[in-house]
Amino acid sequence: MFDMTRRAVLGTAAAAAAFGLSSKLEFIPQAFAATPLEPTVGFYKYKVGSIEVTAIYDGIWRKPHDPAFIKNASVDDTKEALSKAGLTTDFMPIPLTVVVLDIGGRKIMMDAGSGVGQWQTNATHLPANMAAAGIDYKKIDTIMISHFHPDHVWGLMEKGTNTAVFPNAELIVNAAEFNWWTDPGRVDKLAEGRKEAGRRIASVFPTWKNWKLVDDNAEVAPGVHMLAAYGHTPGHSVFLIDGGSEQLMVSADIMYVPALLAPHPEWEGAYDQDGPMAVATRRRLVDRVIADKIRICGSHFPFPGSGTFVKDGNSYGFTPTIQA
Repeated sequence: MFDMTRRAVLGTAAAAAAFGLSSKLEFIPQAFAATPLEPTVGFYKYKVGSIEVTAIYDGIWRKPHDPAFIKNASVDDTKEALSKAGLTTDFMPIPLTVVVLDIGGRKIMMDAGSGVGQWQTNATHLPANMAAAGIDYKKIDTIMISHFHPDHVWGLMEKGTNTAVFPNAELIVNAAEFNWWTDPGRVDKLAEGRKEAGRRIASVFPTWKNWKLVDDNAEVAPGVHMLAAYGHTPGHSVFLIDGGSEQLMVSADIMYVPALLAPHPEWEGAYDQDGPMAVATRRRLVDRVIADKIRICGSHFPFPGSGTFVKDGNSYGFTPTIQA
């Protein structure tokens, strides 16, 4: 299922691992060349041990270049990183992939997507691609929420009415995330650009009875543990899936644009609420993935949203999975 072309493999520091090198490498151009901006098939199935994983494409944000996007890098810096990775420099490509697990017939959705155009007008593909993958959204048993940013939770609510899309599904989230966003007076403390989202969360989510609030390292489903990954948000979490013979980390937004943050893990994103903590979290979890040979997928990795990291000096090389 995981088809890595020779060009893709040699396009990152994977070449160093292959040839026993340990010194800093240049991030070779065209590492992402075999990964199209948008897929022709909007779902991708693979196995992690006994667990079936389905990656489902929601859409892509063609984000205009913004000097505030990376706090400690310029637009020229980010364009250079995109160019070295073989990606367009016309805009910042930020795809969105949602993962559904099948564990013994139980359907578990990892985040809920961006709500059929509620986040970005061209992020509307999740329902159709779920159906094409043979997944009935009405039969989703559980939704694991990494954090409360709109591109991960607006899919829980209908546009306009805020009616629950998954009223019968168990919704699992880190208690720190839920409590931070719903704390009385929180909205008034948010930056102006986040107040609208904060109001929606604070007015809707506490009215639902199907939330399950858990703490760090809780086993939230058979073989699935929630791990604290704070920094991007106060309760941001990732999920470690143990399929028996192998593992997968559903990493949400710890490394949201690998073309930028693999070669420059010290860069702090505008959407990281605590930039230094987000950087420390990124290094800690990616180092663990590499050391323990864990597969990894991320919400904003090039579709199908997974790949392989290797150490590259104090940075990382990334090889994206190529859809077969």
